Amino acid sequence: MTTHIARLDSRALIRVSGPDARPFLHNLLTQDVDTLAEGDLRFGALLSPPGRLLFDLFLRGEADGVMLDVAADRRDALLQRLAMYRLRAQVTVEADDAPIFACWPEVAEGFTADPRASGLGGRRHGGEDETNATEADYQRHRLAVGVPDPAADAPSDKTYPIEANFDLLNGIDFQKGCFVGQETTSRMKRRGSIKNRMLPIAFDGPPPPFGAEVLNGPLRAGEVLGGQAGAATALLRLDRLEGALSVDGRPVEVRWPGWMDRS
Repeated sequence: MTTHIARLDSRALIRVSGPDARPFLHNLLTQDVDTLAEGDLRFGALLSPPGRLLFDLFLRGEADGVMLDVAADRRDALLQRLAMYRLRAQVTVEADDAPIFACWPEVAEGFTADPRASGLGGRRHGGEDETNATEADYQRHRLAVGVPDPAADAPSDKTYPIEANFDLLNGIDFQKGCFVGQETTSRMKRRGSIKNRMLPIAFDGPPPPFGAEVLNGPLRAGEVLGGQAGAATALLRLDRLEGALSVDGRPVEVRWPGWMDRS
């Protein structure tokens, strides 16, 4: 089996270092940072105080802090947000221009397994790798595994992390205690009040435009988010998935990921 390697130019790095780096991030992010060992890779997010998704990110433990893997076009905004929260914390927050690589379907030597779901492959931060695939190839693989890309798929400030499946993709540690937006997130999980989720859909032809309505007969069942020819992510109402779905007059099939419990 061929292992594919692609450089992810849509992602960028932020280095958070200093004696307070871990407790500083631990109190902000959905993921446990206190126990993040050097070399560990975890998935998480920074939410708004009302619990909406602002930034998805990967966290890699380093000897003197944490490396954050974020959307490249959102890096400056996250730098500003972290500076706002920093106050008296003894931390240094700075951009790092090292490259980011992904490999799939196997985890190649020098890569760390993607913590979201098996089958995604691995990630590597820094160094040089000989690539044999493009980022578009990687995004096609991600869609096939059924994992949404919140940076591309989630309308900013409108999506709850559970709607983007963070609770199913190891992106929220509900045992860690407080984080920004924790109250709303925990209440949604505890009460089971999850009405919408991002799910992969399949169709013929080019992807519908962002925001195109998915219909179940005359009823609105959701909206299309990011995608490619034949496949996309959609934010769908879970109570309107039975029956024939369509978008722009084309039949649509929900492709339930193997890692998602349909009950």
